[in-house]
Amino acid sequence: MTNSRGAVVITGASSGLGAAIAEGLAGAGFTVYAGVRTEESAARALRVNPAIRPLMLDVTSADAIRAAGRRVREEVGDAGLHGLVNNAGTCVPAPLECVPPEQLRAELEVNLIGTVAVTQEFLPLLRARPSAAVPGEPVGRIVTVSSGLGRVAAPFLGAYAASQFAKEGVSDALRRELASLAVSVSVIEPGAVPTPIWSKVEETARQILAAAPEAVAAPYRARFEAFVALNDERARQSRTRPEAVARAVAHALTARRPRTRYRVGPDARAAAVAARLLPDRVLDALIKRQFADPAPEKGRAGAYEGAAR
Repeated sequence: MTNSRGAVVITGASSGLGAAIAEGLAGAGFTVYAGVRTEESAARALRVNPAIRPLMLDVTSADAIRAAGRRVREEVGDAGLHGLVNNAGTCVPAPLECVPPEQLRAELEVNLIGTVAVTQEFLPLLRARPSAAVPGEPVGRIVTVSSGLGRVAAPFLGAYAASQFAKEGVSDALRRELASLAVSVSVIEPGAVPTPIWSKVEETARQILAAAPEAVAAPYRARFEAFVALNDERARQSRTRPEAVARAVAHALTARRPRTRYRVGPDARAAAVAARLLPDRVLDALIKRQFADPAPEKGRAGAYEGAAR
């Protein structure tokens, strides 16, 4: 390997959080296999840092996952893999009554099934690394990027929240299954972060509502439009930068005792506290108040909402 700290695979590294994580880890001395889906994204990754090695990887394709695994195995050899960062994700925003089943399946296929499938492919390489230099330190590490919505489900993001709740559960099970094998599992829970995902979310949201029968969409329309506008505003105003998420990932990959969860941003931390302390009815009332007015006041953002990537 060209970099001294070992090799790391990252999914969904074309842009946004994934690109920031890849750049941060390459700068920190890792050889980074950056999962991308297009040649254009691969060329862009190479321009950022020569330690970033573009890896064609579509997490919904079994063939692509196997091919990526073969390439990484051939290149890392006996050194194995230091870490896997499951970052690939998508967001389907809409009232659940309006979400077509095929889009719900697509959401789960990327965010949940893809995460598990990629983890299964690379786990042998994570276990194959030589023993840690410091006794008790993990030999291999898995870091999964989830969301504040893995703790509290927001209205109109039910499909996304379902995938993030499931991702949290899978991560808990993996952490307990792999504890005796010296492979750590950490979850990153970002709050709102200004990345290109937000323009995609708004576009998808409007397409889904427009395609729904009017009798189904009408009862939700005003609140849903207010929700879309509020989320866009929160993302633009957020002071949590992609680099903060990248630093949390780096800590999980380098600390002697990585945390099980990293909450990045004040809204993500507030969501965790609310989920732990507030009764469901109280939390429901706070959330309902956010959307009582179809044109919410500027800046009136709730702490329960996490970020899509």
